[in-house]
Amino acid sequence: MIHTAAGLWLLLLLVLAGPVRAERIYLDITASDLRKVVVAIPAFVRLDREGVVEQRGREMADLLSRGLEFHGFVKVLDPDRYDERQDADWKDLGVDYVIAGRYEPSGEGLLVEARLLDVAENKMLTGRRYRGAAAQQDDMVLRLCDALVEEFTGEPGISRTSIAFVSDATGRKEVYVADVLGRKIRQITRHRHLTVSPRFSPDGRYLAYTSYHRGNQNLYITDLRQDKVTRAISRRKGMNLAPAFAPDGRTMVVTLSKDGSPDLYLMTVQGKILKRLTARTGINVSPSFSPDGRHLAFVSDRSGRPQIYIMDIKTRRTRRLTFDGVENSEPAWSPKGDLIAYTSIKDGRYHIFTISPEGSEPPTQVTSGPGDFESPSWSPDGKQIAFSRKLDGRSRIWAVFKNGQGMRPLFELKGNQSYPQWSSRPK
Repeated sequence: MIHTAAGLWLLLLLVLAGPVRAERIYLDITASDLRKVVVAIPAFVRLDREGVVEQRGREMADLLSRGLEFHGFVKVLDPDRYDERQDADWKDLGVDYVIAGRYEPSGEGLLVEARLLDVAENKMLTGRRYRGAAAQQDDMVLRLCDALVEEFTGEPGISRTSIAFVSDATGRKEVYVADVLGRKIRQITRHRHLTVSPRFSPDGRYLAYTSYHRGNQNLYITDLRQDKVTRAISRRKGMNLAPAFAPDGRTMVVTLSKDGSPDLYLMTVQGKILKRLTARTGINVSPSFSPDGRHLAFVSDRSGRPQIYIMDIKTRRTRRLTFDGVENSEPAWSPKGDLIAYTSIKDGRYHIFTISPEGSEPPTQVTSGPGDFESPSWSPDGKQIAFSRKLDGRSRIWAVFKNGQGMRPLFELKGNQSYPQWSSRPK
């Protein structure tokens, strides 16, 4: 048995000579019978001090653990089970994989690297190395996390994504953005008026929303990278609601009532109307683009009750999608294109359901338990859905896997949170 951290690293490097090549595992993390893999993540050791364990290394391991467990297929072994040793008998502890990490500070810079070891096969599967500023420590660890998720599942992880939401923590409903692990939360708007329906642009740079600032339901857009530069998109008379960015990021669909009834319009992100998409009595709201940008899911009460419809944007041909339930609303098209999540009333409560865009199969209920579940938004990998859950008079942001498993709250914040919107992966 290897008895030092340096010895473990020597073993890992000898296991695989030459270039590090991934042997991916490809777990289906949404399978109903998935057994979580057990992973040990000892504290990262400091390379320039012969494997000394410091608090910084513990923090790196803890963040990596949280990031991996967020994806639902990993169970991280409690470090107390092996006293931070990197020479534990992993098989006896029931460990499937070990992630051995190390780091080396250099002035204002930092090196972070790690290896993934298959315990049963006693071989290294892959390795990763990142260099950057010391202030980028967490970002490098989460990049590592997303790379390891890709080794397990074939698709990069989402630990560096964010969720926009509305909170009344200040006494007014304003827009906030938080990373999915709930570590960094920042207030985006300060209108001191009701603000709702935040929507990220496809590249995550811009955030559009509706605010009652200046006494009307106006549309605004904020550049998240340029010190919160905000400008109005539409201040037309009446409603200016629920922006939905097209996948190309150059256009959006919004609801305007400037001519009477609320209808859907295609406009540029600068606010120029390109085309009116609906022209019927009643409401036409809550647009959501298909990933290819060719179709639009939206809500209309043209049948007498709110139901979800699908429109071909080029021809404007429209068909009804939902027929079950007295009220179906808030459609959100999966980035994979295979499902649409939406809110529906069942037994007097709001729940989240999914349905195929063709409507070929009955809807599937995703949420369960007491309370009301609303405002679904997909993760960029199409595997999880964020939503607001109102329980015991308080609304919070939750998430669930699309198979209905792993439902849990995302943030522990004061006040109420609603209208979650998941960002794309950062570049």
